[in-house]
Amino acid sequence: MARSELGAYLTARRAHVTPADVNLPATGHRRVPGLRREEVALLAGVSADYYVRLEQGRERTPSAQVLDALAAALRLHEDGRLHLFRLAGIGPRTRAAAVADRVEPSLLALMDAWPHNPAIVYNRAYDVLASNAIADALFHGWAHSRNLLHVVFTDPAARAFYRDWYEVARNSVAGFRLGHGTAPDDPRVRRVLGELLDQSPHFADLWSRHDARGKALERKSFEHREVGPLTLTMQTFDVRAAPGQELVIYHAEPASPSSEALALLGSLTATSRREP
Repeated sequence: MARSELGAYLTARRAHVTPADVNLPATGHRRVPGLRREEVALLAGVSADYYVRLEQGRERTPSAQVLDALAAALRLHEDGRLHLFRLAGIGPRTRAAAVADRVEPSLLALMDAWPHNPAIVYNRAYDVLASNAIADALFHGWAHSRNLLHVVFTDPAARAFYRDWYEVARNSVAGFRLGHGTAPDDPRVRRVLGELLDQSPHFADLWSRHDARGKALERKSFEHREVGPLTLTMQTFDVRAAPGQELVIYHAEPASPSSEALALLGSLTATSRREP
């Protein structure tokens, strides 16, 4: 399984690198959108035959040196490079560990202490394991699903809720791909993958691109049915006490319309919690 994934990843990534990206002349008729196999081999300093065997899964033992050269040739960022090493069986890879579903009580208490900042904890399968009250309000009480991928790809309201839906979808799949590379045999991760491939052609199309990228500082724009448009910055942190879990915290630019909308959402949330 890992070797065929490695070949598919190499094929997908070279399709996204043009000759101009790596200062090569684009000569002759090109049947591929990106680099040819022999061009990747040239850039990585390996034989074309060896590289073909890698893509076809007939070469099973690429060295770390070769993988580093391929990562440079394919212009992979750090997350993509880590994913390449994992697929080759060299990077750290969790095979037996199941998705952790328990959130530390101290982290839950900390999240509840942020009444004006939506905060969630999710796992490699993108299941939301914990959320504070204002996050519940932001995501409409998770009426559709508590799995973020299902929210993005199978909720009919998602394209209206996420004002930049395509970017959210693309980044979500890339993050899920990175987590999948860490624990590809986890039953929950595999189940979610199978469900999304079966239920969403948009997910299947993005999955076929083999993008692998972790979350960093991002901005997301929402259209909330009660408070209107919000643009929030999100910070993502690994939960060190539970490998595979990530904490996401949203906040608005001070004194912005989004800050006012978020404050209104917090006020509505507090009022609803006081009501009998």
